Amino acid sequence: MDPVKVGVLGLGTVGGGTVNLLERNRDEITRRAGRPIDIVHAAARHPDRPRTCSTDGIRLTYDAFEVVDDPDIEIVVELIGGDELARELTLRAIDNGKHVVTANKAMIALHGNEIFAKAREKGVSVGFEAAVAGGIPIIKAVREGLVGNRIEWLAGIINGTGNFILTEMLYAGRAFGDVLAEAQRLGYAEADPTFDVEGIDAAHKLTILASIAFGIPLQFDKVYTEGIGQISIEDVTYAQELGFRIKHLGIARREADGIGLRVHPTLLPERQLLANVDGVMNAVMVNADPVGPTLYYGAGAGAEPTASAVVADLVDVVREFTLEPENRVPYLAFHSHFLSDEPIAPIESVNTAYYLRLEAQDEPGVLAEVTRILSEAGISIEAIIQKQPAAGAETVPVILLTHRVLEAQMNSACTQLEALEQVHGSVTRIRVETLA
Repeated sequence: MDPVKVGVLGLGTVGGGTVNLLERNRDEITRRAGRPIDIVHAAARHPDRPRTCSTDGIRLTYDAFEVVDDPDIEIVVELIGGDELARELTLRAIDNGKHVVTANKAMIALHGNEIFAKAREKGVSVGFEAAVAGGIPIIKAVREGLVGNRIEWLAGIINGTGNFILTEMLYAGRAFGDVLAEAQRLGYAEADPTFDVEGIDAAHKLTILASIAFGIPLQFDKVYTEGIGQISIEDVTYAQELGFRIKHLGIARREADGIGLRVHPTLLPERQLLANVDGVMNAVMVNADPVGPTLYYGAGAGAEPTASAVVADLVDVVREFTLEPENRVPYLAFHSHFLSDEPIAPIESVNTAYYLRLEAQDEPGVLAEVTRILSEAGISIEAIIQKQPAAGAETVPVILLTHRVLEAQMNSACTQLEALEQVHGSVTRIRVETLA
C-alpha cells in the first residue's frame, strides 16, 4: 500500500526524535500500522540549521501554514508548543480535512474542547498521547484499558523538573534555588521555569487526565494550582522525620460536591509507591472499580520517550482510516453527548490531613495556645515536633501533623495562628495524602 504522508510542525527535540524513531523502527511500525508512515514535509524556524535527525526526503520550510495547507499531507504532527499559534495551525489542518497528532498539553488543556468539536464536525482524528507524561501511555491506559471501570481518583507526579528538584533537596540536602539552577544547567528546566515550578505544566496535564477519567469537559481554569517554590530544606527534613516525603502531585478525585482538581506539594508516606519515584521520572496512580489501584511509571519527557507516544498516535490514526468517525475511540474516552456537567469542587471543600510548620516564640504557653486554636477549629493533632532553639534565637520551629479536615477549617485556623503575637511570619502548610 502507498505510504501515509505526514507533515511535521517543529523539528526540535521531539520532532527530531520522531523522525529518527520512524526511520529506525520503520519495518516494525509498518507491520503494526498496516502501511508505511513517511514524513515528507516539515516546518522549522531555521530550516538550514543542523538537525539531530536526517532530513533526506523531507521538504523543509519555515512556514508552518505551508505544511498544513499541503494537499498531499494526510496527518499533521504539531510539535511547536505554545497555545495560540498551535491552536490556529491545528484548526486550519482540521478544516483542511487532515488528522492531527500533538504533544501540546497547553493547547489541549486550553483549547481542546473547541479542537475536538471541530474534529468531530470534519470527521478527523486528534491524537494527544504525548501531551501527558511523555512516553508513559497513560491516556490510552485510562481511555481504553480501564474502559470498564469507574475511576474514583488519580494522582500523579507529572512534571519531571519539579520532581528532580524535590529529589535533590531530599537526598543531597540542597536548597531549592541551588537545585533549580542545576536543573536549568542540565536542561531539565527552562530559563524561565515558571510553568514547571509553579505547577502550571502539571495543571495542564491534570486537566487532560481528569477529563478522560471522569468524562467531563476540559476545564483548566478550575484547577487549584500551587507550586514548590515555598518548600524549604527544613520542610523536606521534618517530613522525613515524620516518615513522609514531599512530592508535587496532580490529584483528581470524586469529592462529595463534585470533582476535585488540584496540583500542589504533598506529603506522602515514605512506603507509598509514588513517594519513591525520583529524579525526572513521572508516575500516575489510578484507583478504579473494580480493578483497584494501578501504577504507570516511566520517562515523562525527552526526545525518544515523547517520540514513542507521537508514533503510537500516528499508528492509531492510520489504523482508524477505514473506520467511520462515530466508531473511533472518543477523544475524551466518553462520547461527546455523554460528557458530564458534574461541577468542579472548590478547594475549600477538600478533605485532607496537613503538615504545619510555624516559628513560635520560645516561651511557656505558646504550644498550648496553638493547640487550643486548632482544637476549637475542629482539627485534631496526630503528631508534634518542637525543636530546640538555635543558639541566640528567640523562636523555635514547631511542626504539627493533623488528622483529616476540611480545607476551609484549616484556612480559618491558620489565619488565627498567624494573628498570635508569639507566632512569627506565615504558617507553612502542606497537604498530606495516603492515597489509600
